Amino acid sequence: MAKGLFITATGTDIGKTYVTGLIVKKLREAGISAGYYKAALSGAELRDGERIPGDADHVKRTAGLDDDYQEMVSYIYDTAVSPHLAAKLEGNPAELSKVREDFEKVCEKYDYVTAEGSGGIVCPIRWDEQKILLEDVIRTLDLPILIVADGALGTINSVVLTVSYAREKKIPVKGILLNRFHPGDVMEEDNKSMIEQITGVPVVGVVEENDESLSMDVSKLLELYE
Repeated sequence: MAKGLFITATGTDIGKTYVTGLIVKKLREAGISAGYYKAALSGAELRDGERIPGDADHVKRTAGLDDDYQEMVSYIYDTAVSPHLAAKLEGNPAELSKVREDFEKVCEKYDYVTAEGSGGIVCPIRWDEQKILLEDVIRTLDLPILIVADGALGTINSVVLTVSYAREKKIPVKGILLNRFHPGDVMEEDNKSMIEQITGVPVVGVVEENDESLSMDVSKLLELYE
């Protein structure tokens, strides 16, 4: 049976998709059967008349996947807002049953599946007669999370709050990965240390600006998947 890991972040534009692409690429370059899944994506692009889900497209190109976008993403919205609002504007609100079904199809194809969230961990996916938050998607897929955070000023607070929220919701946190990290920078090195000390969660890796590969050991990366 396939193993999975859910990638979330401390907020929007932290680099979650960029890091996810590097993770899937790392696994595939090691000869591991690795795929990608995302429940809901907002802000699709129109390219040569085709609707392109940007996040999935980035991971697809970075990791060399040949899946169709419809296999990779369950709900694709054009409006670049939270999925719950995009669904109100465009229709086609998310159903957890479809999310689970689509994710299981990806799991049938690959041994390791990396699922990417939308925005930060507190992201409304649907908000009408049904109330679905990102945490409901995570629980539906029954996955642990890896938190992507920025290495810069302010990250201690945002990481601690994200970890605290996940623990309150009984979502297992496997690790933290710092993006846009500058090794040797006194403040960022201290951020890394303080995050681990305050949360008790390990910083399992860092990604520097414009990295084209993940420096993390493959065996350690595989340990995050369940």
